[in-house]
Amino acid sequence: MPRILAVDNEERMCKLIKTALELEGYQVESAFSGQAALQMIERSAPFDIIITDLRMDQVDGMDVLEYSRRRCPQTEVIIITAFATQETALDAMKRGANDYLIKPFKMDELSLRVQRILYQKELEKENIKLKAQRDSVENFPGIIGKSVKMREVFKKIKQVSQSSAAVHIRGESGTGKELVARAIHRLSPRIQQPFVVINCAALPETLLESELFGYEKGAFSGAEKRKPGLFELANLGTLFLDEVGDLPLGLQAKLLRVLQDNEVMHLGGREAIKVDFRLITATHRSLEQMIENGTFRSDLYYRINIFPIELPPLRHRKEDIPELVEHFLKENPQKVLSRPARRKLMEYDFPGNVRELENIITRAAIIADTVIDEQALIINELPNASAAAENEFSIPDEGLNLDELEKRLIVNAIRKAAGNKTKAAEYLGITRRRLYSMMERFGIEL
Repeated sequence: MPRILAVDNEERMCKLIKTALELEGYQVESAFSGQAALQMIERSAPFDIIITDLRMDQVDGMDVLEYSRRRCPQTEVIIITAFATQETALDAMKRGANDYLIKPFKMDELSLRVQRILYQKELEKENIKLKAQRDSVENFPGIIGKSVKMREVFKKIKQVSQSSAAVHIRGESGTGKELVARAIHRLSPRIQQPFVVINCAALPETLLESELFGYEKGAFSGAEKRKPGLFELANLGTLFLDEVGDLPLGLQAKLLRVLQDNEVMHLGGREAIKVDFRLITATHRSLEQMIENGTFRSDLYYRINIFPIELPPLRHRKEDIPELVEHFLKENPQKVLSRPARRKLMEYDFPGNVRELENIITRAAIIADTVIDEQALIINELPNASAAAENEFSIPDEGLNLDELEKRLIVNAIRKAAGNKTKAAEYLGITRRRLYSMMERFGIEL
């Protein structure tokens, strides 16, 4: 509710203004002297509008105007007086008054002036909001959030974007690591150059190496023509290695050599090719723990972790959930979330993070008519430890063949996923690269 301060040494005039504007729905306070007005401006939250008489003893309307402009620049001031001249009006406007009224005036006229000022203030707020949204969309498309943790992420993106330093993004699955990588590239001097992405967990080692380094014709069976690798394709641009923690040790050593020498060599090639790219890596794993376990090279870690960015899980920034929901409902503007449904989302911890929330809202928008209620929010919660213990697999007395069991599980998962290897890997709780490796070991061809 807009707050207004009426200032006049005539109590009757103050009361008239207060009564008239309160009937319009405004919150109005009164000060019967300029000195009292200064004290109220000092003590309280900023007023939206101050309506002050010009001529008052000791502290006059100009004093109130100037003090208000220094103390609360966003507060608008209307000067009222029975002793109007062109000079005093111009002087008041020069000092920052928004409007000027001559006594006697009708309260309807004052109400219209107040409405106009408040409308202008709302327009200014909306313009600021739209500009902030536009900047957010232009610089960080798809990355939604105004929480303290996300503002820190945005700050780091801006800090590192102008350099060529290697960036390492950490975060749980579904937190938006690729979106952050793309934002860094978009803000960098390399924006006009390629942004190349590869998921290190999605391919078996041999295929991953050929994708990264490229190959010459005849380098191996099936290499029918020369193919450039992703290091070359990212030249002058940015290479994003997602799930770098899944990079095999052999390829870790080769990546380190590329970063040290700024050159690559095709599989089956003899000539080194100079490359210049900005490296961004990401993982949901603890590389420090992997170094202790001997599964990640410490020298490579120090090369890629020059500028780390930590993405918070959604459960640690729940204040961003309403804005995320609004974003995911943009294609269905007629759909609204009920309060119980909103409460249910705020109480859930989202192990799948933003990606899980997007899936829940997308499903709900399909199911619900207009209002998305609790029943439309289908949340597939993971089983807890006690439930898992109740369903613990029991080994038969005659024993079992572990290799045969693994083979059957893989075949069943692939069939359930209708041949989709990525989905089958998710069913089994392993990476796609590991699934391919196990299929090769067991001779499975589906």
